[in-house]
Amino acid sequence: MNFKFNKIRVLETGKNTASWNMALDEVLMKGTTEVPVLRLYGWEPPAVSIGYFQRLNEEVNVKKCANLGIDVVRRITGGGAVLHDSELTYSFITKRYPQNIIDSYKLICDAIIIAINKFGFNAKFSPLNDIVVNGKKVSGNAQTRKKNILLQHGTILLNTDIEKMFSVLKVPPEKMRDKLITDVRQRVFGLDRTFEEVVIALREGFREKFHAILIDDKLSNKEEIETERVAKEKYSSDKWNFGR
Repeated sequence: MNFKFNKIRVLETGKNTASWNMALDEVLMKGTTEVPVLRLYGWEPPAVSIGYFQRLNEEVNVKKCANLGIDVVRRITGGGAVLHDSELTYSFITKRYPQNIIDSYKLICDAIIIAINKFGFNAKFSPLNDIVVNGKKVSGNAQTRKKNILLQHGTILLNTDIEKMFSVLKVPPEKMRDKLITDVRQRVFGLDRTFEEVVIALREGFREKFHAILIDDKLSNKEEIETERVAKEKYSSDKWNFGR
């Protein structure tokens, strides 16, 4: 199958709450057409998201998040708990993709690798779903598939604050904490670029990878209304976030 796209719809939706961000991903996935969608966005306030199969109270210090003004939300994709702070997040939604899981991750991650390498790095795909620079993780990604539509979203780290991350994520006993922080600091990497610079690079990466014309667009009135509804009824609810 040819994975070139004639067009890609591009949505730059700025920084929004965790419930709104996750609601929009779901709305876009349900309403996707033959034209794939690339969304570029951030989080305000910062947030912690957990994978669909995780339990919020087991992974996250919910009280600490509340004290710091950090949102919490469950994703519809798998994977682990993530602090969304100094990063850029993307979503890519398409009806055409390789059925093999690793192949589909690599297809989309290739566009991100092109973008990152425009800054002079040597980023590489690290199966199953990471991108690394000199062996250090700079991007983590997650997927879900429903009714033959694939949603992949992921983060590109701009800077890292390991201490903040471990202040809101539940970690092993205190005696293990310093060792774990040191270990993670040696294994993650921030681009040290601005949000706006990475947006430009990602646009170019997806355009080059898929030989596509980028169509800048805004949310329709219907998409905005549905996103607000889903954010309120689902992603802001304890039933969803604390379920499982």
